[in-house]
Amino acid sequence: MLTIQPTERLTGFRISGDYWDIDSLLTAIYEVMGDENRYFDFQGARNRILHVCLELRRATKGERHIEFVANGIHKGLEKEKEIIAPKKNVYFSVNILMPELIFTVVALNDFIRLHKEMIDLSMWNIHIATVRNFQAAVAAVLKDVWEKEHYAVFLQMLLSKQSFYFRYATQYVDVLNLEYLHLSIEERQSLMSAYALRLLVEDDSYIALKEQLMTTASTTKYAVHELNISIKYPETIDW
Repeated sequence: MLTIQPTERLTGFRISGDYWDIDSLLTAIYEVMGDENRYFDFQGARNRILHVCLELRRATKGERHIEFVANGIHKGLEKEKEIIAPKKNVYFSVNILMPELIFTVVALNDFIRLHKEMIDLSMWNIHIATVRNFQAAVAAVLKDVWEKEHYAVFLQMLLSKQSFYFRYATQYVDVLNLEYLHLSIEERQSLMSAYALRLLVEDDSYIALKEQLMTTASTTKYAVHELNISIKYPETIDW
């Protein structure tokens, strides 16, 4: 079963699961997002989701973290069934920065809506169900970590718009990631929900960044999502 837990210093969230848990989630996300040439106005959001998917795929290759999780096998069961079996399963895990994961979860709503409108309206779509299960696991952690009022505001904001990331300047997620990394653990505890809300509201700092990107895009003839901003992530992150 896929699990989501906050990291020790609240820097982000650790996604853990066995190979098939993660593989089925990746398959579902790819199916819901569809062909790379579809939904061009959401290309920036697609690229960021794919970055998280790449981290998950690397985890299944043992390039991130490996955990051993009890699977319910015990000596009594082995004796009863006359078997010898491992008592722990291998879980793969990866840490994702908090703003990055919140963005991913919200952006997946846009692709689910588009998939329903353009591809498959069925309420029994297994890939959408898998993605929804992942979103629900993240939401359950947020509900435990945040103040009740903050979580309620976040849910209300999610219902306020049909689409959040149409032609979105996803470079802003990098800005929030770096700002969040510079917070103390106490600041993260109190401001985590505020950073999540900044991904739902186009505040002054977002508008200023997008205007700069639009100006650059008009002169370079690149799309906004193709532009890079001058940022540098730390080589190591204290999770």
